[in-house]
Amino acid sequence: MAYGIAAFGVGSLATALLAAAAMACGSGSGAPPSPAAPAEPAPAPPAPEAAGASDSTRKANLIFSTRCATCHGPAGTGDGPGSVALDPKPRDFHDAAWQASVSDEHLRKIILEGGGAVGKSLLMPPNPDLVGQPEVVTALVLHVRSLRSH
Repeated sequence: MAYGIAAFGVGSLATALLAAAAMACGSGSGAPPSPAAPAEPAPAPPAPEAAGASDSTRKANLIFSTRCATCHGPAGTGDGPGSVALDPKPRDFHDAAWQASVSDEHLRKIILEGGGAVGKSLLMPPNPDLVGQPEVVTALVLHVRSLRSH
C-alpha cells in the first residue's frame, strides 16, 4: 500500500509539516522559548502634537513624517534614508538663503506637482491626493517654513 500525499491529503500533510516545524524550533528543554532580542530598536514615536493643533496641521505633520522625511529627513536637513543614492541631494529646509529665495506658491507647486513641475528632480513625486486639501498643503508649507535656520 502506498502512503503518498494522496493518501494523507493536502490538509493532513500541511498539519504534519507545521507540527514538525514547531518541534524543530523548540529549545528541547521543555521550557518556553525566551523571546528573541529585537534586531534594532523600534523607531521613536512621532513627537506629540501641540495642544490645539488643527486637523490640517496634524495631517500635514503625518504626511511630512511618512512621505517627505523619507528623503528630506525627519528634521528636514536632506538626510533621510532615501537620500543616500540621490543626486542631487534633497533640499535642506534649514537653509535660510534658500528659504528666502522661494515663495509659498513655489512650495505649494512642488508639493502638489512634484520636482519636475519646478525644474527639479523628477524623483520627487507629486502628491495629487492633496489637490483638494488646500489647508493641508498650507500646513505643509508652514512646516517647511518653520524649519528655517535663523
